[in-house]
Amino acid sequence: MKTPKMILFDYGHTLLYEPAFDFLRGERTLTPYITQNRSQLSPEQINDFANTLYIQAASGRKCGVELHERQFQRMVYESLGITFSIGFEEIELIKWNAASPGAMVPQADMILDCINRCGIRSGVISNIGWSEHALTDRFNRLLPRHRFEFIIASSEYGFRKPSHYLFELALGKAGLSPEDVWFCGDNPQADIEGAAQVGMYPVWYDNPALGADTECRHQSPPACEHLHIQAWDELIRVLEALNKQA
Repeated sequence: MKTPKMILFDYGHTLLYEPAFDFLRGERTLTPYITQNRSQLSPEQINDFANTLYIQAASGRKCGVELHERQFQRMVYESLGITFSIGFEEIELIKWNAASPGAMVPQADMILDCINRCGIRSGVISNIGWSEHALTDRFNRLLPRHRFEFIIASSEYGFRKPSHYLFELALGKAGLSPEDVWFCGDNPQADIEGAAQVGMYPVWYDNPALGADTECRHQSPPACEHLHIQAWDELIRVLEALNKQA
């Protein structure tokens, strides 16, 4: 094992997570910005319609296809005859932050400080419907010391991990060979097996204190070689030991 030139991270339940997430709360926060509501629908009714649409859209996500949140919101609001005094980029930020402002996974700042000290490059690949702009805003707010060279949101590319296309896209952006890159994530199949299939070294972050992400609850452990950790200080010790040997 040698020190990687770059470490890529997942977003949810890896570096950040979304405690007490509530889409209805996000919907209610948008009420003051509504300029037209053709059927005088309540936030609850709007949210119920959005949930109905999402159930249908979710089938595509299971097949590896991503739907951009702004596309989804346009479909919801235009179908219901609802218009706003603000644009969809601002709607997205207000709604997501109200649904859950997000929180840092324990020791996430410490692992980023460690790789920065060690001169290891970093970036993000996330399966997420929210835009890259919104995701970057969240990282800047909650992990301001990050030095990510790029943040890849699946919403911007239409494919979801474990598709090899997103991992290969990251390698192209980094200008590195897969054997020089580690990938850290919490999802055994999308993150760990997905990274392994392109030759990256996977690190399975499996923190029982956080509880499993919805997509990971019934998944089997990764069927590939990987490093299994339950806290970021475990990876910090590995990297510091490798750095001393170099």
